[in-house]
Amino acid sequence: VDALMALLVDTIAKETPTLMKNNVRLQTIGDLSRLPQTTYDKFLACIQETSGNTGLTLVIALSYSARWELIRATQQIAQAVKDGLLLTEDVNEEVLSSYLTTAQIPDPDLLIRTSGELRISNFLLWQLAYSELYFTDCLWPEFSNEEFYHAIVDYQHRERRFGKTSEQIK
Repeated sequence: VDALMALLVDTIAKETPTLMKNNVRLQTIGDLSRLPQTTYDKFLACIQETSGNTGLTLVIALSYSARWELIRATQQIAQAVKDGLLLTEDVNEEVLSSYLTTAQIPDPDLLIRTSGELRISNFLLWQLAYSELYFTDCLWPEFSNEEFYHAIVDYQHRERRFGKTSEQIK
């Protein structure tokens, strides 16, 4: 794990100038307190350096678990209720969403799952409620532009209903 974290930190450090040049903002989701201090510091530096960029946003999930995220949000909501900052009857989908680590990030329209796995693996459980799912047997290292194109074409042929029936959206 330490070797992977070192590789990740080196890659981020090398790519920060490219992120700046391309107006890309870096964000992370997950329990960053579990990262080694050097990894945490370098990520924080890159996040701060790219924070003013207004083009694309690159979100990297590190030490992330949807169950962890939901428990953390629930604990924070409970504390807000205890402190009198929030009433229990005011807790709704919007309030819960505002306590998630993805609060400032739109829910995904499409999740692409590689390697032939037919599950979402504790990833963005709340946020994927109305996302379209695309599964491919292709392994991530071999996921090419052509494979991405297939996923997008498949997505374009979907009827986005967001929990409604076809008749309800017409």
